[in-house]
Amino acid sequence: MTTTEPFWTDPLPAAAPPPSMALHQLPTGTYRTRAALAVTGGSFRDTREFAATAVLITHPQGDLLIDAGFGAHVDEHIRMLARVERAPYEVGTTAAQQLDDAGYERSRLTGVLVTHVHWDHVSGLDSLRVPIWINRDEMRYAERDAHGAVFRAVSQGLELREYELDGPPYLGFPSSFDVHGDGSVVVAHAGGHTDGSVIVFVALPSGDRYAFIGDLTWQRDGITRGAQRPWLLRRMADIDAETVRLGLRRAIALSKLMRIVPSHDLGAYDSIPRLAAGGIDA
Repeated sequence: MTTTEPFWTDPLPAAAPPPSMALHQLPTGTYRTRAALAVTGGSFRDTREFAATAVLITHPQGDLLIDAGFGAHVDEHIRMLARVERAPYEVGTTAAQQLDDAGYERSRLTGVLVTHVHWDHVSGLDSLRVPIWINRDEMRYAERDAHGAVFRAVSQGLELREYELDGPPYLGFPSSFDVHGDGSVVVAHAGGHTDGSVIVFVALPSGDRYAFIGDLTWQRDGITRGAQRPWLLRRMADIDAETVRLGLRRAIALSKLMRIVPSHDLGAYDSIPRLAAGGIDA
């Protein structure tokens, strides 16, 4: 995949994150696959641990989780998958339990903003039981696609907080939604992996910026080498591989300006602190 054409060359858009805003990672488990099945050019001798990690954004206007990781009933959720999609996995502590262990006041959590509805991003909704932030295109995908089965199960009885991606283009992506109106959390439509898959851009008061790119690529090789998923996996995992390729090129163009976090790359979360007991100010 060539990356010679720049997609974003302007200064980053202004953002005014409040001083108390912060990020925390909540790792909930991993599953294993061969690098050859994760990224073009990967080796069958190389085993990759895929992260299932939620990210907590604290903000005075209301906190959000990006995705939910593994839930309390992840074993049941994996049994709902086609056999070819199952992989060896290790379960950690659910995001819900990590919040409780940290003494987090759950009333602060306004919901889970899903990058997309595949099982490994939504399983943890079974124990969080908070509103789901989702756009219309992704909701339609969840209703009709076989890969939405786990989402349909865990979302039963939960409030669906539908947002519109009716804002302007953002960092090369076609449309956006500014969650708080201050540029600190901006959701941009990516598409291709699923109909309504999104990227969540976060600007911190430190000046650091993050792009949580969901499954545009599963591993950082996709950013550092421009490597797509292998052909067969593109056929299985993406609804429009060309749109994913375009989104990946847009993300690569941003990689010198911010930290790019593919959802399933363990090392991509290294700069984000974990929750600790009493670690979040009221």
